[in-house]
Amino acid sequence: MIDDWGGASEEHLKKERQKARELRRSQWWRNRIAAGECYYCHAKVPAAELTLDHVVPLVRGGRTTKGNCVPACKTCNSHKKDLLPVEWKDYLRRLQESDDAE
Repeated sequence: MIDDWGGASEEHLKKERQKARELRRSQWWRNRIAAGECYYCHAKVPAAELTLDHVVPLVRGGRTTKGNCVPACKTCNSHKKDLLPVEWKDYLRRLQESDDAE
């Protein structure tokens, strides 16, 4: 799963991305996006615009499971990239602090 360099192996990534494609076609995923809310910023977003985000990113060893996949707006998903949950929270906290300072 994790290669010698500390990242996920290509085999792991390929397998998990296929599982993600299948999960996006499931009724479970349709129910998750039906509310039209981003898991991270809680913005109301049309269901068709929500993306599937791995809370623990695949490249960091995450898996495509219902417990690790959440709907995210494209903005949050793009900014989160490969951050772990604790790193993402630190990023959001720093953004809030910089907004408060202005």
